Amino acid sequence: MSEHETGHVHGAPAVAEAGASSTTFHLLFTLAFFGALGGAILAYTYQKTLPAIEKFAGEKVEGAVREVLRSPARLDTLYLVGDKLAKTPPAGVGIGDATKIFIGYDAAGARIGVAVDEKAPGFADDVHLMVGFDPATSALTGFKVLSMKETPGLGDKIEKDTTFAPRFKDKVAPLKGTKSVTTDKSTVQTITGATISSKAVIKVLNKAVATWQPRLAAYSKEGGQ
Repeated sequence: MSEHETGHVHGAPAVAEAGASSTTFHLLFTLAFFGALGGAILAYTYQKTLPAIEKFAGEKVEGAVREVLRSPARLDTLYLVGDKLAKTPPAGVGIGDATKIFIGYDAAGARIGVAVDEKAPGFADDVHLMVGFDPATSALTGFKVLSMKETPGLGDKIEKDTTFAPRFKDKVAPLKGTKSVTTDKSTVQTITGATISSKAVIKVLNKAVATWQPRLAAYSKEGGQ
């Protein structure tokens, strides 16, 4: 084999290697470009739909509050600042992100109860409720399921069984569950086949009253209404 031929043979792989590198570069560039474009589109869509999402979430919360407080004539909002309640949210925290409690009043201006969202572990995931109660007596005015992922046909009966929530009306916390029909003010009949989910609801309600009642008492003692 001549020297010329040898140089030709050795030069061919270098051309192929350069072509492969170019192809790889173009592939990576294309992936990066469309990845960035997709991210930009998602961000734009999110920004455009965010107001509608927040509006829907706000309406859902307000509807739940009015339901558990039995359609109050007026609602006031207090915010958690540290471990105390205040009329304004913490500095640097938006109203939508602040932890809050809603106070309901009747037409004469008398307080009829408070509502707060609270959650606790259920069978599959957290059970998230809007809880209404009278802080003066610890009596429940109602609850509304905000979100849950309990087992369809069993645990989800805490929301879908229309006879379940009414069992808690005017019951007094702390509550406990029982499998039997009961007239005891602090005992509630659980759902057959959904005992864990039923007890999760009871846990959320007890937690809401135990957590917020002392804060409300402190707020009232300091001159709040």
